[in-house]
Amino acid sequence: MKTKKLILITLIALCFTLVTNAQRGTRIGYIDMEYILENVPEYKEATIQLNGKVQRWKVDIEKMNNEVQQMKLNLSNERVLLTKELIEEREEEIKIKEDEMIKYQQDRFGPNGDLDIQRRQLVQPIQDQVFNIVQEIAVNKKYDFIFDKSADIVMLFAAERNDVSDIVLRSINRAAKRTEVRTKKDKREVEKRDDLSMEEDNEVTEREKAVEDKKDDRQKLMEDRKKVRDSVRAVKKAEFDARRQRLLDERKRKKDSILNARKPKNNTPEEENDGGI
Repeated sequence: MKTKKLILITLIALCFTLVTNAQRGTRIGYIDMEYILENVPEYKEATIQLNGKVQRWKVDIEKMNNEVQQMKLNLSNERVLLTKELIEEREEEIKIKEDEMIKYQQDRFGPNGDLDIQRRQLVQPIQDQVFNIVQEIAVNKKYDFIFDKSADIVMLFAAERNDVSDIVLRSINRAAKRTEVRTKKDKREVEKRDDLSMEEDNEVTEREKAVEDKKDDRQKLMEDRKKVRDSVRAVKKAEFDARRQRLLDERKRKKDSILNARKPKNNTPEEENDGGI
């Protein structure tokens, strides 16, 4: 009797659990790691620096390759003039130079090369941060699964309502702002934003963006007005300088004319002879 009662209770509990899960359903979310990385300022700045290194490495490799090609060309042109020993020596030098170039290329761009290592070092801290934030979101929002859209998992369809990338990015930006705040007022502002929902935070962000756009518009208007004023002033100054130069030139001409009039005139020899008669 007790056994039948226990089985009945177990069946009722199991049915209740199945009904509850069926009503709630499995909740699945996803993130787009590439989107998150592209919007993290620290990652963007470090990526620009890394790309600068990559360009310098490529220039070095190109320079090495040009040196090798020049050595081969020189050997080809001078081969008929060289002894067998000298040819072998030149070929050995070319081989050493080629090996140096290949090793440099592998050290920079090969598997576990500098580029691979530095990319991992660049991404790893953000990936760790995203992983921890995703764990918190999954627990707080009661997600059963959260996938990475940019990973190898093939997602044939993904509804935007299940995308939690902006929530993750928002948490990363909050963490960055907490480290940047220096005053109590800024700290209160950050904490106040933490209490907002995603929709409310987006509304605040839009309002802040609208305010910044108005400031930019006013700044641009002020700059345009300043350019007009400077242009008018430049024209007036040019006109003033031109009038001043004309007055100076006119004054100089008058002065030169007066000086020339005061100079004694030299008599010609004919005039002197006429005066002696």
